[in-house]
Amino acid sequence: MKAIGYCGSRSTTEPDCLVDVVLPVPSPEPNDLLVAVEAVSVNPVDTKVRRREQPADAQWRVLGWDAVGTVLACGAAVQGFQPGDRVWYAGALQRPGCNSELHAVDHRLVGHAPASLSPAEAAALPLTAITAWELLFDRLRLPRRGNGQEPQALLVVGAAGGVGSILVQLVRELTDLTLVATASRTESVAWLHQLGVEQVINHHEPFAQQLAGLDLPPLRSAISLTHTGDHFAQLVEVLDPQGALALIDDPPPQAIDVLAMKRKSLSLHWELMFTRSLYQTADMARQGALLQELAALVDAGRIRSTLTQPLGPIDATSLREAHRRLESGNSIGKLVVSGWA
Repeated sequence: MKAIGYCGSRSTTEPDCLVDVVLPVPSPEPNDLLVAVEAVSVNPVDTKVRRREQPADAQWRVLGWDAVGTVLACGAAVQGFQPGDRVWYAGALQRPGCNSELHAVDHRLVGHAPASLSPAEAAALPLTAITAWELLFDRLRLPRRGNGQEPQALLVVGAAGGVGSILVQLVRELTDLTLVATASRTESVAWLHQLGVEQVINHHEPFAQQLAGLDLPPLRSAISLTHTGDHFAQLVEVLDPQGALALIDDPPPQAIDVLAMKRKSLSLHWELMFTRSLYQTADMARQGALLQELAALVDAGRIRSTLTQPLGPIDATSLREAHRRLESGNSIGKLVVSGWA
């Protein structure tokens, strides 16, 4: 089968940082689906793994953790799927990625894809949607709409990227939270307004002064999606006592002064959407279930795709360009490649 892989850490300026290769067809395990991949999205995790993980000698590492495709075969223990089903998923970090024509994935991590989206539009969502969903409802345990909670605000730092673009929609559709997002570029602010965000502040300017000018309920939660080390002190400053901060990036330890959180009794929450699959947790199937719920929201017209940059066929050239754009730090929404060259 066709695939795109790498055999050594390379910069995106080097043509062999990602290479078109031919690999054996994967053999599904009992819990697996074998999927014919139609579109894949590219996420920061792809670039991090490419830079940091050196494959074993003479081995190809295949990246990719966002896919849409059609089920070709089901393992003996699979329930809820059959050949011909159109599915979407993010998969597992410790297994080969989905940048291949055929891909084996644990069915508990998979949902039926929304009927209303093209493969490229759908591929933009799984990994970032799972991350956003888990941030809101598993890590911060924020209330869903209509449960009678007192009004509260949520601050989302770096909201115009992949995770932020779906997170702000989930907040709008599933909660009663007052949302404040941060962005700094004109095009980023415009994108957030398109997604329904009314209150946007600039993360290059002091948070407290900007938030003081808004009529907000108590700010009890904040989510930092990028450059947390740069904003940590300000987040501690603006959060209400007994509030909570969640993050997904990798700030240097010296940039996170956790003792500064003690006086306010603030809590700190990490989110990695691969935790459930890495540790084969008893609740792994929650990821498949939330993708099912997300598909229903999409087909009802309540959630839109965050695809902003379609880049052509699934091949090494397109994926190298996607990695280059992500590493520039200026991407808005999601980058997707679809169809095989």
